[in-house]
Amino acid sequence: MSQSVLHRADTRGHANHGWLNSYHTFSFANYHNPERMHFGVLRVLNDDTVAGGMGFGKHPHDNMEIISIPLSGDLEHQDTTGRQAVIREGDVQVMSAGTGLAHSEKNHNPDQEVKFLQIWVFPNKRNVAPRYAQQSFRAEDRHNKLQQVLSPSPDDEGVWIHQDAWFHLTDLDAGVSLDYTLKQAGNGVYAFVLEGDVTINGQALHRRDGFGLWEVDALAIKADSTARLLLMEVPMLG
Repeated sequence: MSQSVLHRADTRGHANHGWLNSYHTFSFANYHNPERMHFGVLRVLNDDTVAGGMGFGKHPHDNMEIISIPLSGDLEHQDTTGRQAVIREGDVQVMSAGTGLAHSEKNHNPDQEVKFLQIWVFPNKRNVAPRYAQQSFRAEDRHNKLQQVLSPSPDDEGVWIHQDAWFHLTDLDAGVSLDYTLKQAGNGVYAFVLEGDVTINGQALHRRDGFGLWEVDALAIKADSTARLLLMEVPMLG
């Protein structure tokens, strides 16, 4: 029998630092909730807004797969390997921290906000060589269909990470229905509603709600309004 967990948008952790307004689906920084530590190997889902010209100073990571998905504006990235890049709406960037590196992220524009998702996934291989990759995706390829943006393999669609995970984005017109079939037995799916209203397996969801399902083979998705949705299929722990 399928299992599920529902995280309404207004139950998330919240930290407003002025330059950074951040909502935490799972425990992060000063937000600690023992009921909200992770969903399988999905450890962090932060919904961040950064003021013009501001950003995160250089800070270290190791043994974590970190995914950045801009929702609007431009995010500038620099790291200790000398890499510098700007990611925009429609891009997905991954960082395999592996043995360790340091990076900084800031709003590329002085006069407008940048909104992005920061997602952390526990890897299935430790102490790999640090790696970055990013890719741009066409909006028309997710209109009323599932667009794969992340997978476990460099030979599959989208960027890849060291984990048996698959991410999909979709932009749905009101009334459209889609099915999602899980890629790997034992995985679960965490659905995050970016915009609008959807119903998944009978559960009504609204903007910024999160809904995790496991012990399930497929999801039935229906858009109750114009909607944007991120699906994150990940292995479950234990």
